[in-house]
Amino acid sequence: MRETQTSSLHLGHVVILGVALTALDAAEAAEKKYTKPALTAYASQMPDALLGSDKYEKPVWNLHDALNLPKWLDLSVEQRTRYETMDGRFRTNRSGSDQQIALQTDLWLQAHMGKFRLGVEFMDSRALDADSGSAVNNTQANNADFIQGYLAWADQNLFYSGIGAEVIAGRQTLNFGSRRLVARNAFRNTVNNFTGVRVRLLDYDKWQFNGFVSMPVIRYPTGATDILDETHEFDEEDTHTWFSGGFLELYDLAWGVNGEVYLYHLDEGDSIRNQTRNRRYFTPGMRLYIKPKKSQFDFDVESIGQLGTVRSNTAVNNATDLNHAAWFQHLDFGYTLDMPWSPHLGFEYDYASGDNNPNDNKDQRFDTLYGVRRGEFGPTGIYGPFARSNINTPGYRIKLAPRSDVKLEFGHRAYWLASAKDSWTTAGLQDKTGNSGSYVGQQVEVVARWDVNSSLNFETGWAHLFKGRFAKTAANAPDGKDIDYFYVMSMLRF
Repeated sequence: MRETQTSSLHLGHVVILGVALTALDAAEAAEKKYTKPALTAYASQMPDALLGSDKYEKPVWNLHDALNLPKWLDLSVEQRTRYETMDGRFRTNRSGSDQQIALQTDLWLQAHMGKFRLGVEFMDSRALDADSGSAVNNTQANNADFIQGYLAWADQNLFYSGIGAEVIAGRQTLNFGSRRLVARNAFRNTVNNFTGVRVRLLDYDKWQFNGFVSMPVIRYPTGATDILDETHEFDEEDTHTWFSGGFLELYDLAWGVNGEVYLYHLDEGDSIRNQTRNRRYFTPGMRLYIKPKKSQFDFDVESIGQLGTVRSNTAVNNATDLNHAAWFQHLDFGYTLDMPWSPHLGFEYDYASGDNNPNDNKDQRFDTLYGVRRGEFGPTGIYGPFARSNINTPGYRIKLAPRSDVKLEFGHRAYWLASAKDSWTTAGLQDKTGNSGSYVGQQVEVVARWDVNSSLNFETGWAHLFKGRFAKTAANAPDGKDIDYFYVMSMLRF
């Protein structure tokens, strides 16, 4: 009898343990998986008037709840601090500071009135500890200005058709597709913004269309001296330049493949304060991709063309237009292993055409418009050696997730110029004879991110550029020393 009782007791323990483990597994399965926001001012991008606002986790420390604000009012304050330092030089004619403290502080306020929204976003971007020889410009500092001020209307079921519609008018930021051509900047300290009208139509889980007409906003001041002196001047729309386009996204075409087709038009003109190259481009493109998932292959293929005219420089007396024809190709494919740390290995290739003959009346150098480059070509800030222009670059990338709140990444790429006679655009180096070759060098990059919670994040990274022949021998090239770049940054959201 005692043995039977003991066996029953053990069986009971096993059953209880099994139920407990099952409950834990169920709790983990039921735990909400949120998309991690970029380490930048992003609160204004988290709510979606058509899809809802549960894609991103609500900041655990937030002013809305602390101040007991009404539901019709959104309020957030975000602050990012980044220290960055660079040893060595790759840009011509630069001899300034090799370090900088980039501060980005953002206030977003939005009121809901039925289907209408009225919002403003105020950002202060500063670059401390830079000097007159630095490469400081208005991509790093733009003191105390409004990057958004808009009136929006949205209906999740327009005329009971099952289609959602949204209209946003005023100053706003734009983010489309891969963000290679139009994006709200993440790593950069200042943000691209535009004044105009955007119309969005959404057939849930099937397709989405965005159409817009806008004027780019010029960040003032533009001179390095005024920026270093922290001279304040409000930004203004470039009323002589128009940027417009249409962007169609198609979801789950077959086997989990998503597609995008788009066309952008840029018509740039001169004004008293802003001499331009009079870029008049049509930029059509298409993209196919599968998002990464465990035990599955993924890929991203994007092809972009560019046609139009452009002036050879911004001189006032330059009336010569060059025929512009350029193209860009991106390829990457990868696989995510279903094992601890969820390792993802990806192979990448990017080609952006360069100008084959600097002495003819043609221009073949690809222009990335208002896109971002950090995700593929490494950190920007005081570093940023590569852009989507006159490059030919293969590479690979390894991503790891030791825990849900920790992300690690390692990248390695080799860089050649697409045209040896065209310039390494971000360095300002060129050999029109082509005698310096096309090999620029190799870059390795390591990044680590820790999300303490939904209000506090940290990230650090290191990049090393091994200089190649062109980087060492082109006219006006700095010394042949390799480049080391390091940064550490914190992000606070309230």
